[in-house]
Amino acid sequence: MKKNLSLLLAALSFAAVLFTGCTPKENLDPEDLEQLKVTVPVTNDWIFEARPEITVHVENPNDVKVEARVTVKLSADTELKTIISTLEKTVKVDKNGDADVLFTTDADLSPGFYRAACSVNDVLYRKFTFGVSPLNIVSAPDKQDDFDQFWQEALAELPEMNASTINMVEIPAKSNDKCTVYFVEIQSVPDNPNPAPVIVRGYYLEPKSGKKPVIMHFQGYDTLNKPPKITCPSGNNGEFAEFYLSHRGQYINHRTADNRDDGIQQDFTNIYGDWFAFNFGLKDGYYYRGAFMDCVQAVHFMATRDACDMNNLFAEGSSQGGALSYAAAALSDIPFTAIAPNVAFLGDFPDYFKIVEWPKNAAISNKGNMTDEQMYAFLSYFDTKNLATKISCPVYATIGLQDTTCPPHTNIAPYNNLQSTDKQIYFYPEMTHSYPPNWYNDVIKFFKAHMK
Repeated sequence: MKKNLSLLLAALSFAAVLFTGCTPKENLDPEDLEQLKVTVPVTNDWIFEARPEITVHVENPNDVKVEARVTVKLSADTELKTIISTLEKTVKVDKNGDADVLFTTDADLSPGFYRAACSVNDVLYRKFTFGVSPLNIVSAPDKQDDFDQFWQEALAELPEMNASTINMVEIPAKSNDKCTVYFVEIQSVPDNPNPAPVIVRGYYLEPKSGKKPVIMHFQGYDTLNKPPKITCPSGNNGEFAEFYLSHRGQYINHRTADNRDDGIQQDFTNIYGDWFAFNFGLKDGYYYRGAFMDCVQAVHFMATRDACDMNNLFAEGSSQGGALSYAAAALSDIPFTAIAPNVAFLGDFPDYFKIVEWPKNAAISNKGNMTDEQMYAFLSYFDTKNLATKISCPVYATIGLQDTTCPPHTNIAPYNNLQSTDKQIYFYPEMTHSYPPNWYNDVIKFFKAHMK
């Protein structure tokens, strides 16, 4: 009887397959399974003291138990093609269930930034950067013997601020009852060997009453081709005197009149081409020698205005603007009270060029007969990690761990070389080359806390 019943059930099962085209679920071909859903949640903001803790979350949408082979490959950010560790676990995920697969390393990792590549069953689901003891990363300064002399000579070339070197035009459409907005032109150092001073421009917001703290706004890397229209800032509430600098060849200096809304009927043209490449290798005429001096000269301009309290001098900027904030604080003969660089550019060139292609490709294309050693010696004059050794004011810095333009390694280099005893740094685990949420309000709060 039992034998006959087994034969009957087998026959019914065969009939189901024959007439429905279905196979029993436990015998499904792997190709017929739905793909697993995989996420890698942020753990500890992806900043660890010694050993990372990486969780790979696997969801199984199938009605059968599925085996998942989870792999995490680790590499150092400066050697992305070299796998330093492969971590692997195999788990069985229940039907319509999920599993958290936790990974860590067998040994402590050295201070640094690392790249994790997370795969399940040979399908890559996530790559991300994490840090291990980043405040202990050593980015040794590589200043040349004449570093300080070089910048002293550049400062000595700045024209004196007077009526002949300053041009101001009020912009009534942008002004209000508390603040007057001006279009400003000032003379800065020449592009050596050309002896003529360079005119740079900016928007100055001057409070109508009292002497107010000063905020210098420095700009990120401009758009070379078909740059977007510039919006002149409107007058503020009179709490701060503010200057939005357009350093040489960028922003105002790279826009026609119809590509700005300031009402100034003049066209301005970028004569530098790609700024990073301009006079590359010629330290006395390199683009950033002039751009850094433009920042200092903008500070000198503010010092001529009765509305500006130069005892409370602040600077902020992102990307290139972050680098300019470091440069201004390092080189200005008027001390800064505090600065706030976000995802700063121009940091630790020898390692920078190991991590991302730009600006490495621009440097390689324009170095001519220089050896790599000579190229890095040249770039050392403009490296924020070297400038940071001259900064002692409070600093509020922010880093995007997933930034592939100015990677975290290049941001931590100047920060770790600061002479400041009052400094704060914030790592944003998911942020790329961008601004943190509420960044500007946090910066203003930081500045106010450090007012004299």
